[in-house]
Amino acid sequence: MKLKALLLLPALLRETIAYTALSDDSLKSLPLPEDSDFNIHDGRLLAPILRPRVPGTPGSEAVLFHFVNFFASELPSWTITFQNSSSTTPTSNGAELPFTNLIATRDPPWVKSEGDVGRLALVAHYDSKLTPEGFIGATDSAAPCAMLLHVARSIDQALTSKWAAMEAEGLGSGGFDGIEEHKGVQILLLDGEEAFESWTHTDSLYGARALAEEWEGLANPAMSTYRSPLASIDLFVLLDLLGSARPTVPSYFKTTHWAYQRMAGAEQRLRALSKLRTSPSHAFLTEAGKQDTDRWVGGYIEDDHVPFMARGVEVLHIIPSPFPHVWHTINDDGEHLDIPTVEGWAVITTAFAAEWMDLEGHFDADAGGGSGKEKRRWDRTEL
Repeated sequence: MKLKALLLLPALLRETIAYTALSDDSLKSLPLPEDSDFNIHDGRLLAPILRPRVPGTPGSEAVLFHFVNFFASELPSWTITFQNSSSTTPTSNGAELPFTNLIATRDPPWVKSEGDVGRLALVAHYDSKLTPEGFIGATDSAAPCAMLLHVARSIDQALTSKWAAMEAEGLGSGGFDGIEEHKGVQILLLDGEEAFESWTHTDSLYGARALAEEWEGLANPAMSTYRSPLASIDLFVLLDLLGSARPTVPSYFKTTHWAYQRMAGAEQRLRALSKLRTSPSHAFLTEAGKQDTDRWVGGYIEDDHVPFMARGVEVLHIIPSPFPHVWHTINDDGEHLDIPTVEGWAVITTAFAAEWMDLEGHFDADAGGGSGKEKRRWDRTEL
């Protein structure tokens, strides 16, 4: 069968075949962040995350509750699950600390077995460093978490529209002629990325290591297309250290450079359409034209992708180089975020996810200025 032949292809080759760029009309229709979303004091997406949230502390629990409440109240069609683990740390005096990963999933409504769905994973860590005392970690990674909440909300209705149209055509009940029936999306909000004392292979990535190991060993039902939840990740897109002005993000891995190029292309087109508030002359994703013979440095930065990449998962790492000047300092707080840049990353990531999920034609043109009743007018503030 054509479907089986496509599903047996390597994951990124399958997605290269299926990837559909959004038209200008659809890009114009993408929901923009509302004024209240990324306000550092009372923004409903970002503000609740801008607090110390060391694993096992009340701050961590409060932020996790914020995520749960967001999906429960605004996106009830998403399935929320948790992956829990515990570990001693160099600073815990022998006590085991809890680590909780949140997984929000949206799959086609007709899928009977999770083992038959390949997913785009959009990932950020929500914990903050133990030191310096009072560390917020706005770029690291409160803002990326808030960006992913915006992405999930922005594509939700378009996913509903697409899948309803497919069901109306009989594609959801066995009339398969491609792989679109088997594409889902996950938001992974990971705990315990930061080292408690100093970065080592055992004092870092607590939540990511636990989740990758568990998902690799968790077998899907017999005859599933994907042998495990880990294998079902078609692309692992990790956002980290985002929110400072004028970032430059290289392309780190040859095998996912095509996906980087797709995101860079979406950014370029969004700028041309005045959908971003930052300077049209400063691109965030600067290496779309990178060649095989150029320098690829993905292996030099350790982050939550490492346990997944070691198990064969393809990774698109969206992290700036150089790191923000506030990195791991007390100044990595809300006041040092550049909000037009934060909103820009949210819109760019939304466009990438929408293209990956083939949502062309499923965005409401009347909602293109925001999700509220009135369209939001962008005024560029960065020179």
